[in-house]
Amino acid sequence: MENHDAIVSGGTIIRIPQVTQLDSLPCFAGLALDRIVIPRTPTEFRQAVEDVLGHAQIGFDTESKPTFRVGERSDGPHLIQLATPERAYLLQIGAQGCAEAAKQILESERVLKVGFGLGSDRSRLRTRLGIELQHSIDLGTALRYEGKKGQVGLRGAVAAVLGAAISKSRRVSTSNWANARLTEAQQRYAANDAYAALAVFLALGDDPERLLADRIMPARRPQP
Repeated sequence: MENHDAIVSGGTIIRIPQVTQLDSLPCFAGLALDRIVIPRTPTEFRQAVEDVLGHAQIGFDTESKPTFRVGERSDGPHLIQLATPERAYLLQIGAQGCAEAAKQILESERVLKVGFGLGSDRSRLRTRLGIELQHSIDLGTALRYEGKKGQVGLRGAVAAVLGAAISKSRRVSTSNWANARLTEAQQRYAANDAYAALAVFLALGDDPERLLADRIMPARRPQP
C-alpha cells in the first residue's frame, strides 16, 4: 500500500485506510514459540539485554493481571514484551534480574521502543518499577485513519499496513499475566503484540524513524 504524510499540529502523521473486512485477510504469521524467549536467570537476562540493545528499533508492550472488582487497582505491569525482527523476549516482573534488564533497555536512548497506547505502560513502569521510558514512539498517535477521528489500534494498523489480520483473543488478553508459567497461548499473544507493532513500523517506509522523528517522545523526567 502507499502511505502519505499529513502535517497537523506541528507533527508528522501517517494516514492509513480503515479496513473493515478483517475476516477476508490472511492471518498475521507472527513468531513461532521457538522464537519466544522467557529469561529466568540473571545470565539469561544479561544475554537478552545484549541482543535487544544491538537493534535500532524494537517492539514494546506490557501486560498486567486484569482487575474485575469495582475500585480494584492493578499492581501491574506483570510482563514486559520486547521484540526484535528475529525473536521476542517476555520479561516476567519479579524474576531475579528482570527489573535491572528492563531498566537498561527501556531507559536506553540507543534503541527506539515502538508500540501502541504507551501512555498507561509509561505510567505503570514509572510508578511500580521506577523506570522512565526513553526514546519511544506511540503508533496509536503517529497513525490516523483516512477520514476518521480517533486513535489507531494494533489490529487496524496490521490490517491497513501489513494486509493481515492479527488475532486478539479476549480470553487470553484477560488471563492472569502474573502466573509464573505462561501458557503457550499467552506467550504467542504477548510476543506478537510487540512483534506486530515493530512489523508495522518497519513497513511504513525505507526510514520510518527519520520519517516520524518529530513523533518520538522522551520520558518525562520527574522533578527534583
